[in-house]
Amino acid sequence: MKLLAISGTIVGAKTAVVVNTVVEKLRGKSSDVDIDLLDLREYDMQFSDGRPFEKYNKDTQEIITKVLEADFYLIGTPVFNGSIPAPLKNVFDLVPPSALRNKIMGFAANGGTYQHYLMVENQLKPIAGYLRAYTTPSYVYAHTSHFNQNNEIVDEDLLGRIDHLAEELLLMQNAINAGKVDDYNNLPSVAKNNRIYLSERKEANIG
Repeated sequence: MKLLAISGTIVGAKTAVVVNTVVEKLRGKSSDVDIDLLDLREYDMQFSDGRPFEKYNKDTQEIITKVLEADFYLIGTPVFNGSIPAPLKNVFDLVPPSALRNKIMGFAANGGTYQHYLMVENQLKPIAGYLRAYTTPSYVYAHTSHFNQNNEIVDEDLLGRIDHLAEELLLMQNAINAGKVDDYNNLPSVAKNNRIYLSERKEANIG
């Protein structure tokens, strides 16, 4: 099973630190998870404007492909002006809404005030609901005070919540896997359509 761990910002370091810490916990709990890291700081992502897949640059095509191929997601984001940053919203806009249906999302956010944790409830969960994705019961919110001057997490309570989020992601994905079959003809339609979408572009030497 493939997890896509997204650090959904092109500035700052704390979001990537939180995402990588969750990933480390996941790796310590299971060797069955293929984890792919998507740090938006490392990509020249173009704006979603409705153009065909092949018209985007290689970095943007790679982002779309990573999202479509993942089975479940860890989405990390800072809180800017009470909302998610534009690059993360752009990732959601680049993929067909059906691509995330019935897939699991776990959220890890960070911000400069304690009240900003509500952004997960007011922004991210409604997006997941619209996309018909499942969300973990818990999520992580990291405050600036939870880090030292080297952007290392030093708050034990936060580390405990991170461990719990990793546990929930594994538990929920394993539960979904228990109800799946390997026969391609019996795959849920969303997964099948995503594979067809990518296969057509590979056959056309696109991406």
